[in-house]
Order: sequence, then structure tokens, then C-alpha cells
Amino acid sequence: MDLTDTTEDKAFRTDVRTWLADHLVGDFAALKGLGGSGKDLEAHDERLEWDRHLAKNGWTCIGWPTKYGGRGLSLMQQVIFHEEYARADAPARVNHFGEELLGPTLIHFGSEDQKARFLPKIVAVEEMWCQGYSEPGAGSDLANISTKARREGDEWVIDGQKVWTSLAQFADWIFVLARTEPGSQRHAGISFLLVPIEQDGIEIRGIEQLTGGAEFNEVFFTGARTAADLVVGEPGQGWGVAMGLLGFERGVSTLGQQVGFQRELGDLVALARSNGTFDDPIVRDRLARATVELEVIRLNALRTLSEDQAPAQASVAKLLWATWHRTLGELAMLVRGTEALAAGPGYDLDEWQRLFLFTRADTIYGGSDEVQRNILAERVLGLPRDPKPDPQITPKPQETR
Repeated sequence: MDLTDTTEDKAFRTDVRTWLADHLVGDFAALKGLGGSGKDLEAHDERLEWDRHLAKNGWTCIGWPTKYGGRGLSLMQQVIFHEEYARADAPARVNHFGEELLGPTLIHFGSEDQKARFLPKIVAVEEMWCQGYSEPGAGSDLANISTKARREGDEWVIDGQKVWTSLAQFADWIFVLARTEPGSQRHAGISFLLVPIEQDGIEIRGIEQLTGGAEFNEVFFTGARTAADLVVGEPGQGWGVAMGLLGFERGVSTLGQQVGFQRELGDLVALARSNGTFDDPIVRDRLARATVELEVIRLNALRTLSEDQAPAQASVAKLLWATWHRTLGELAMLVRGTEALAAGPGYDLDEWQRLFLFTRADTIYGGSDEVQRNILAERVLGLPRDPKPDPQITPKPQETR
């Protein structure tokens, strides 16, 4: 892939940079740097207004086809937008699940009626979405879900529980994986349903984290209902839709994420210089290593995005950035030294403590490291699958002395 900007791309980069400089002013200027990993609740309503301002000016869903309200921009122009957005320190977006995940999934798998109903409101940031995938007892083993849905007349009736549902408290809709074929196992018999949240059959409970935030939630379905035609793809064939969505999740917006990582690394280097830890050859070596590794991650992401993504490529990308970011959090604690061990009054965390704590989850959400390594082992290296425990064999209890 040619990584140099064409004349057209240079002009587009200038347009994006100029627009952001002209519009991140006034009340919007106060939003710079807000939101993001571990800070999703920060100024949420104000950032929602910023997203709607972007929409009015044609800066949402820029890679979508024009027939669905997007701008049909090239891959490189999408990369440029996300890079310049991150460099401008613009606030974290609040419409990620609609714009980056569900929207592309509907464009690829949805019916024309579903596209007409939902896509315009995603482009305009008028309806918010959340993701109903993970469950207690299933974790990253997504094929082990137990939430069920049954057809009753013109509706699906849903019973079960989802967990780690980001920003469910702000969402109008949730896309849900549920078993719609009784007795089905693993990948078979799963359907991808679009479910309105404001109804008596859905309860949302926040989960407070070590960072003090509560962007994650448990979502309980007790006879929740959605229309029969709000199943994406064929009933029972939702696994392919779910995997397609995960491919979109690891798409072009990750380049902007990595520019954010670059900014965090730059700030950490500056901190190390100011407090003298940069003089420690071990610290200096680790900072240099982090710099080189981040550039490798960027180049790998660009290469992956320029090709047809296979699950193995997406797994490599997820492993690289998640492990790098978690290691950056650990390095931040090393640079901060003993001061990092104590929180401020009322458990007031600084940016580095929050980074360290939240990045512990980077290697779990979006597909845990263990799952990604299994995908690579089985589908790339051709290694045998992990043996499953035999339920007929009961392990003998350990003797105690």
C-alpha cells in the first residue's frame, strides 16, 4: 500500500484540519481531550451535541456509500479524517456503536426496510445503539450464549442476560445475539435481533469499575419484545452477521485510536524527562521500544485495511494494539514511581492511574487475547483445537493433610 498522500489527499487533509480548527471553538473547545477509554461518561451530553454538529456538517459515516447518507470517501481519506481528528484532540465520539458497527453491518446484511428505518437516524446521531453480545458464563466464548428468543406472532420475545454492555444507559436500541432454535449449540441457531430498549421487559444495571466509572452495564431481558422483521439476515444464521460486525469493529477507526496512543506516549516521554526517570537506561529503553512498536502497529493496520480482512489478520491487529496499550499503562506506573500508588481525596485518579487500571481490560474486551491466539493457532498454524473436558469424567478431589 502506498502510504504517501496524493495531491487530492493532501487537499482533503487540509480541509479536515481547517474545519476542526474552525469548529473546536467556544463551548466545543472545552471538550478537547474528553471521553475515551475509561472516561466514556465524561461530558457525555456535551459530546453528543458535538457529534450532532459533525452530522450537520457531513462528518459522520464518511465511509458509507452516498446512497445511505455517507460521503463514500476512500480508505485513505477515512484514515486521514481519523488521524486529523485525533491530532486535533477532538472529543471521543459517542455514536461508535451505530456508526462504526451496526450501520456497516446493516448496509452489508440488512434488508432495505431496515436500512431505510435505521441508517438515516445513525447518520444524524438521533438514535443511539449498544451491543448485546457478552453474557455471564460465556465471556469471550461468544458461541456459548444462552439468551433465548421465541417467535410469537409478529414479535420476538427475548429472555436472558447480557453483560459488559457499554453505554446501555444512553442507548435507544440494542443489537442482541439470541438463540432462536431450541436445542441448538455453538454457532448454530443464533439470530441477530434489533431491540428497542425503552420497554418494561428490559432492565439496565450499571457496573462500577476500578476507575470509578460505570460505562459498562448488565442488561436483563424478561419477556422483552421486538418486531418479527427486526432480525438481520435469516433467523438462525446470526453468527455470520455477528462475525461480520466484529470485522467492522476492527476497521479504519483504529488508525485514529493509534494516533491517540501516540499522544499518550508523547505525554509519557515528556513526564519522564521532567521527573528525571528518562535518565534511567531501562526506562529510556522501554520508551524507545514502545515508540518502535507503535509504528509497527500502525503500518500493520494500514496493510490489513488495504486487503480483504481475514479473521487471522483482525486477530493479529487486536493482539498487537491491546498488548501494547496495556504495557503502556504499566510503563506509566514505572515512570510515575511511588506517587502512582496513592489516589487523591475521594479516590481521585490522575490520568496515568486511570490509564493503567483501564488498560488491564484492553486484552479482554473485543475478543480476549486467549481467543485471538486460538484463532491464529487453529486457522493459520493448523494446530488441533483445545480438548474439551469430558462431562462424564468427574475429577477426584485433592487429598488434604
